[in-house]
Amino acid sequence: MIALIIVKNLIKVTSYYFTNGTILKSLKKFIIIVLRKKGKKDYSLLSSYKLIAFKNTPAKVLEKHIINIISKAAEEHRLFL
Repeated sequence: MIALIIVKNLIKVTSYYFTNGTILKSLKKFIIIVLRKKGKKDYSLLSSYKLIAFKNTPAKVLEKHIINIISKAAEEHRLFL
């Protein structure tokens, strides 16, 4: 039930920003964490590390919703081969 309320409000906010041609800066932000790979001899090399990027959660929800809308429209108009 709560998810439906959140999605409805998210859709309203998203529609507003798309209508006005703006995207919130916070939706473009990522958090990137650098982790050492185990067992590497030389940690001065970039290959000794791996990056993990965390995407903004509202951005992921919004992206998934938009993908679902586009997929439905494509199926209805038989655009998939």
